[in-house]
Amino acid sequence: MTSQAYLSELFSLDGRVAVVTGGSSGIGRAITEALARAGASVVIVARRKAELAATVDELTAQGCRAAWVSADLSTRDGVRAAAEEAVEAFGEPDILVNCAGVNLRPPIGELDDEVWDTTMAVNLEAPHLLGQRFGPGMAERGYGRIVHITSQQAHRAFVQSGAYGVSKGALESLARSQAEAWSPFGVTCNTLVPGFVMTPLNQRLSSDPEKVAALAARTMVGRNGLAEDFAGAAVFLASRASAYVTGQAVFVDGGFSVH
Repeated sequence: MTSQAYLSELFSLDGRVAVVTGGSSGIGRAITEALARAGASVVIVARRKAELAATVDELTAQGCRAAWVSADLSTRDGVRAAAEEAVEAFGEPDILVNCAGVNLRPPIGELDDEVWDTTMAVNLEAPHLLGQRFGPGMAERGYGRIVHITSQQAHRAFVQSGAYGVSKGALESLARSQAEAWSPFGVTCNTLVPGFVMTPLNQRLSSDPEKVAALAARTMVGRNGLAEDFAGAAVFLASRASAYVTGQAVFVDGGFSVH
């Protein structure tokens, strides 16, 4: 067997269908491209139609199969409608990546009901509802991969974690519950934990050069993360290669969490 054939057997996503929320920008955009270039047909679910269309156009120009769904993931009806629309493009998914999120982090003493409810709806309830919609079907077919993007705030409090940190900590617990339920049937459920990544979601911090430098200094590699740093880990967790990895939090953070 050639090395190319061996790697393809391990990591190829040919014939697989993936749904990626928040897949038109930041980390989600990099993961979308990685899955598509690895062979998956990808449906991107996000809010902004212009970004969605531009992402799909770029992927199809590279010979990838991609489609998009514009949706409001802050309501149950919106999530459920998005799930049904997503399957129209390529069929039921084998891979679900939950990357969509909101980053509303007022100090905990100033946290109001609206911020709390919106944060939990998008960051936690939407991944739960999508898992409930797609997970059982993956289990019936004997193959599935669910990946949630969480945060350092799931493990430690800093830079005003607030409701955001709570939602991400709960999301990691959700992954473990999903793993317990569906892993016996071939469905793995894991989380990817970024360090500080220069994306639009982190604009509040990335606009402060001193804070950016201080965060980079906390890593072991000496730099902050880039969206493309998540491509390999995402393909691994979506592929056959990760069949014995489930219920885990995989840190892609340049050593931030252990420094």
